[in-house]
Amino acid sequence: KASMLLAINQFLIQQLAEDRLVVVIIDEAQNLSDKVLEELRMLSNLETSSDKLLQIVLVGQPELREKVSQPHLEQLRQRIALSYHLEPLTADEVTAYIAHRLKIAAGAAEHKAVFTPEAIAKIARFSRGTPRIINGVCDNALGDGLTGRTTTIDELLVDKVLKQSMHLVPRS
Repeated sequence: KASMLLAINQFLIQQLAEDRLVVVIIDEAQNLSDKVLEELRMLSNLETSSDKLLQIVLVGQPELREKVSQPHLEQLRQRIALSYHLEPLTADEVTAYIAHRLKIAAGAAEHKAVFTPEAIAKIARFSRGTPRIINGVCDNALGDGLTGRTTTIDELLVDKVLKQSMHLVPRS
């Protein structure tokens, strides 16, 4: 472990000398064990007398905030320079989000799938504005629509998807 830390430190110093910023981004960080979080905290201590050598970005579900709030992770919490919590999307934002995702998925071609306003309203209520859940419901609805040879995703199709997709149920 000591030789690995030395190698990492040398690499980071070389990157600093070349005016490069090193950033480690970890998604789904709420799933990291306390031991791994402590190791990350130790890595965040790598610095020169004037510069931080490594920036660590933890991205996760609301459980991440709960996890780092535990008393035994106080030293990690003290190292957090910035914390930001995304609020759920509003109903209007869900509508815009779905339209945007359809446009991106279609690429240069005009997308043919249409979510009715009622379907979008149901998705917004069910998901409580959480993009990950919106994506799951929409993906499943589009898949069912494709299977049923329809490009119109209505409230009935969304109901069917929701009954089949209990893994999408938002946490309370």
